[in-house]
Amino acid sequence: MSATVLSGKELSATIRAGAAERAAALTAAGTVPRLAVVVATADEASAWYVRSIARAAGKTGIACDIVDLGATAAPESIRARLAELSADERVHGVILQTPLPAGASLQELAGAIAFEKDVDGANPVSLGRLAAGLSAFAPATAEAVVRVLVHHGIELAGRRVAVVGRSIVVGKPVAHLLLNADATVTVCHSRTRGLAAVTSAADVVVAAVGRAGMITADHVAPGAVVIDVGTHPTEDGGLTGDVDAASVSGRAGALTPVPGGVGPVTTALLLSHTVRAAGG
Repeated sequence: MSATVLSGKELSATIRAGAAERAAALTAAGTVPRLAVVVATADEASAWYVRSIARAAGKTGIACDIVDLGATAAPESIRARLAELSADERVHGVILQTPLPAGASLQELAGAIAFEKDVDGANPVSLGRLAAGLSAFAPATAEAVVRVLVHHGIELAGRRVAVVGRSIVVGKPVAHLLLNADATVTVCHSRTRGLAAVTSAADVVVAAVGRAGMITADHVAPGAVVIDVGTHPTEDGGLTGDVDAASVSGRAGALTPVPGGVGPVTTALLLSHTVRAAGG
C-alpha cells in the first residue's frame, strides 16, 4: 500500500487567502505590503524558488522586489544592501536568498536585516528568540513543516521525531518548533552513526539534509510519517526531494510530495509574514 500523500496545496491556499485579505485592507488604508528578496547566486533551484515567491506575491497583493546583486557579490555589498532595505520605510520584509557567493555567510550577513523585517527568521536575534520560545518570525520552511503536520492531523505531543539536517535555515529551527509542540526530537547530521537505526525508530522523519534521494525505505519505520523538505532540479526540468519517494512510499504511512508539499506552504508563510510585518 502506498503512503498517504500529505499535500500542502490546500493549506497554502488558505494561508495565502488570509494574507491577501489582510494585504487588501492595508492597501486600502494606504500601505502596500512590500517584500524585497536579495539574490547573489546563479543557482538554478534558488532561481526557481525566487520566481515562485514573486508570482505568489503578485497574486496576493504584495509588491515583490528581486534585488539581484550577482553571483560574485562581495559580502560587504550584500550587507550594505540588506541594511539599506531594512532602513527603507516602503519595504516591510527582507529575505537573503541562499546559496551565497564564496566567502559570504548567511549567519554573518543576516544580522543586517532588521529584526522587524526578518520575515524568514534568518537574523540571529530571530533564531535566539525562537529558541527561547519568544515571539519572532520563524524560518518559513521550518514553520511550514509543523503547519503541514498539524493541518493533516498528525499528533506531535509525545511522538518521536527525527530531523535529518542541522542547518540554521531548517534543521535547528524546526527542532525548536517541534519541541515547542511537545515532540521528542532527535537531530541527525553527517556525523550521526547508524543514521538508519536512528530514523527508523522515529514516528516522524523530517528530511532536510540537502541531498537528493538520501532517505530510503531503510531509514523509515513501517507506517511512519515522512516530511520531505528537499528541492533538487532534475534533468527534465522538474524537482525531486531528499527522500527517495519510490522507495519510501511503499513503507511509510504518509509522505509529503515534491513539489506540492512543504514548498507551497513555505511561500505562503513568507507572504503572510510580510503582511504581518506591514501591520496586517
